[in-house]
Amino acid sequence: MSNAARLRLETAIVLGLSLGASAVYSIVAIIARVTAETRLADQSAAINQSRSPREWLDFTYQFLDVFFGLFVVALALYLLWQPGVSPFRRIGFDLTRPWRDLGTGLALVAVIGVPGLALYAAGRALGFTVAVVPAPLDAHWWTIPILVLAALKAALTEEVIVVGYLFTRLRELGMGPWATIVASALLRGTYHLYQGFGPFVGNALMGVVFGWAYTRWGRTMPLVIAHWILDIVSFVGYPLAASWWPGLFAPAG
Repeated sequence: MSNAARLRLETAIVLGLSLGASAVYSIVAIIARVTAETRLADQSAAINQSRSPREWLDFTYQFLDVFFGLFVVALALYLLWQPGVSPFRRIGFDLTRPWRDLGTGLALVAVIGVPGLALYAAGRALGFTVAVVPAPLDAHWWTIPILVLAALKAALTEEVIVVGYLFTRLRELGMGPWATIVASALLRGTYHLYQGFGPFVGNALMGVVFGWAYTRWGRTMPLVIAHWILDIVSFVGYPLAASWWPGLFAPAG
């Protein structure tokens, strides 16, 4: 088997075990939604919901979901390892420039966060985005810490695999930078399709910005920081927004 064929097969396996599979499920989900009798605007998608009515089991299931979900991130990093070359350094996922990465991450939050919220609200108002139903914040004392860990898992999974790993492999396969950015952005948008067409567009645009940033700086660390902050705001702040502006954010009653 040639090296190019091996890299294609490896990439397919990694994506099939992670966000590529999520993208396929999301395509099936959006087909089911648009062909349902209930219009898209009246449907909802639950995230980070309780796994059991028993508290210790609920915590155990949610913690294990985070823990085992990070193994595919470890796999991607392992596959990027080369003798004498750290996979963390290779994709810029290290602590060599923490303050600059933090500043860049916060800048990306500002660039992505407000337009993303506006796009979601517009999608709800126009009827092509479903209502996202978050976990209640007051369920247990550990609810917010678990949501923060879930946000970290999402940030690591998406930025390490869809940016760091995928960009490296597509570059080795001879794909140009903008073709890689577009391919990664479309993948990012597709695995959010289960939420409707607004989140697809918003996440695809986020993918273009993040892909451009990675191509320019060669570092995933600021992307992970930005994504983690954005998801913390989504997971923890969204229930508050749903209670304050139910017409835009809460599911139809």
